[in-house]
Amino acid sequence: MNEAVTKQYTMLRDKQIIVGVTGGIAAYKVAELVRILAKKGANVHVVMTKNAMEFVTPLTFQTLSGNPVTHEMFELLAGSKIGHIALSDLADQLVIAPATANIIGKIAGGIADDFLSTMVMATRVPVLFVPAMNTKMWESGIVQGNIDRLRENGYEFIEPDTGDLACGWEGKGRMPSLEEIIEKMEDIFTVKDLVGERIMVTAGPTQEFIDPVRCMTNRSSGKMGYALVKIAHRRGAEVILVTGRTDLPRPSGVEVVEVVTANEMRNAVMERQAKCTVIIKAAAVADFRSKALRYHKLKKKPGEEEVVLELDRNPDILQELGRVIEDRILVGFAAETENLIQNAQDKLKRKNLDLVVANDVTKQGIGFGSDDNEVTIISAHGRAKHVPKLSKEEVAHVILDAVKRVIKKKRKYKDDWY
Repeated sequence: MNEAVTKQYTMLRDKQIIVGVTGGIAAYKVAELVRILAKKGANVHVVMTKNAMEFVTPLTFQTLSGNPVTHEMFELLAGSKIGHIALSDLADQLVIAPATANIIGKIAGGIADDFLSTMVMATRVPVLFVPAMNTKMWESGIVQGNIDRLRENGYEFIEPDTGDLACGWEGKGRMPSLEEIIEKMEDIFTVKDLVGERIMVTAGPTQEFIDPVRCMTNRSSGKMGYALVKIAHRRGAEVILVTGRTDLPRPSGVEVVEVVTANEMRNAVMERQAKCTVIIKAAAVADFRSKALRYHKLKKKPGEEEVVLELDRNPDILQELGRVIEDRILVGFAAETENLIQNAQDKLKRKNLDLVVANDVTKQGIGFGSDDNEVTIISAHGRAKHVPKLSKEEVAHVILDAVKRVIKKKRKYKDDWY
């Protein structure tokens, strides 16, 4: 199953990707982009403009991609195949990085005077522009007008970042991060099968303060919840993330609500739950909090061998949601150290869940802090599906597929009943 799921959900695997490199200082960053794409299983073909070769040599890209680099206007590929036509027919996606004002203007104006611009005119696959240029050039009305024209014709763009530029200016115009470029490329390939759904995901740990400097928390990194947010958004859903404190970068394109304590998470969730069609509780919420609220640091006393810390129960957010969920979808997580399936099934019934995702956190290489996970998804109808060790993004896809099946069943039942 691992190989089949990985192939299904690794969007760049076995894809034919054309990377067009133009003459900007950010061209050196594209070498790492090509390396990452190849590592993800894509077959990468690099096309360079003559100006691009002033910054990086074709040999660099040929070494990283494993394929010849094309740059001559009338270059032939295999046999007598015309280069720009053959490559455009081969491609699954074309990304131009860095995309200079010059190449943007050429394509917008229908000019095809080199291999890259001619190939863009001949292709029918998605084309992604990754602009990088001086701030004043980016803000130019001509450049922005060209971008608007290209967007109207179905071309994709990523906004440049803001920061220090090679020309000495500071402002908008830096090439976006490689992670953002890869995410956008994968997003283009992803089927948008969750359009119309509003999904709330909770993620990360909560913290309960003992005194102003100490707290009780847990080892949750938030990676599983953030993976669910990323994939749900990529698949077209409107997403709300309610997150405890994590070191993870905040996802773009979604509503992010930051909380610290279990009570804060409870309030944030209950304020928003009525507008959601799906709620996925992936956060590791502290079950207890300190009974006493201390305004000063708890000091060690001479001769004191032990300190008794009295605890109160925190609200059970999942159980409260189970009482008001009605015909919407509620998914819980069960992080267990023993009796995995039995404890997960018990949680499923007690809290009125549609699905529970169970994982054994004692296993090495999965769970807390890991990029991988291994879970069993159990439905309210008793169906259990074991998901072997996969990346958390791949596991997120499998969980959302299960959510889709529940949505279909619930809505079909409702329609049939009426």
